[in-house]
Amino acid sequence: MQIFLPPEVEALVQRQITSGKYQNAIEVILAGIKLLEQQEDIYQGRLQELQQAAQIGLEASQRGEVVEGSTAMAQIRANLR
Repeated sequence: MQIFLPPEVEALVQRQITSGKYQNAIEVILAGIKLLEQQEDIYQGRLQELQQAAQIGLEASQRGEVVEGSTAMAQIRANLR
C-alpha cells in the first residue's frame, strides 16, 4: 500500500522523527493509529454511558418521576454551590 501525505502532514511526521521520539515514518503513523483506536474506545465507552443514562431517565419518566426543567436546573445550581 502506498500512502501520499499532504505536505503539512509530511512535515509533521518529519518533525516527530527529527525530535528523536520516533525512528521513522512508520513509527509515527502507527502511534497516530494507536491514538485513534484509544479515542474510539473512549468515545464508545462514553456512548454506552450516555445510552444507560438516557434509559434510566426514560424509565423514571415512565414512572412519573419527573421534575420541571427550571426546578431541575435550580437543584443542579444549588448542588454546585
